[in-house]
Amino acid sequence: MSRPSAPGHSSAPRIAIIDDDDDLRQSLSWLLESVGLETVSYASGDEFLHAGVEGHAVLLLDVRMPGLSGLQVQQQLNAIERCPPLIMMTGHGDVPMAVCALKAGAFDFIEKPFNQQQLIDVIQQALAIQAQALQRHQQLDRLRQRYQALRPKEQEVLVEVARGHTSRDIATHLDLSTKTVEVYRYRIMKALDAASLPQLVRLAVALELVDALPDDGEPSS
Repeated sequence: MSRPSAPGHSSAPRIAIIDDDDDLRQSLSWLLESVGLETVSYASGDEFLHAGVEGHAVLLLDVRMPGLSGLQVQQQLNAIERCPPLIMMTGHGDVPMAVCALKAGAFDFIEKPFNQQQLIDVIQQALAIQAQALQRHQQLDRLRQRYQALRPKEQEVLVEVARGHTSRDIATHLDLSTKTVEVYRYRIMKALDAASLPQLVRLAVALELVDALPDDGEPSS
């Protein structure tokens, strides 16, 4: 059984292979490692869950296994924040179960016996989407850090600006001078790296400070 390498030993994406068939796990490991991917294999859902999700880029999970089924494993994974993409592996009679998995959030499913290139393509697609999601999460984390660094009053001004209120209205509502509001707004845009008012509003939406505006909605300047 393939085992994870030491942290930092390899930069290749790590694919978890979760299946009770020893020969299948071995053949999948050879296939994926031949195209530059790292693999780690688990003979059951329990073994995988005990090891933990962290460090895996994509999960290949058999639908039908002794002990926990693939769907039962998926149910537990759905409670984990930022779970890697899940690709279900199914036998011919398990397609209805795979459809259930898709409805529950699985990335895709692929039927046994595998078309090797199809499997590789699906994994690469999942890796690409995972990389995009990771980039978005990192951007949002940095944005939240910049927002937390704002002064409390600047945070209040940001919310009012994002709601489309004018500087005069904000000044009245927050008991500030209009000039102070303008200074705060300049500082906020600089701190959040917003080049325009519409971009500042989009950042406030991303921070969940305000609801998304209608497509034709424009904040007041």
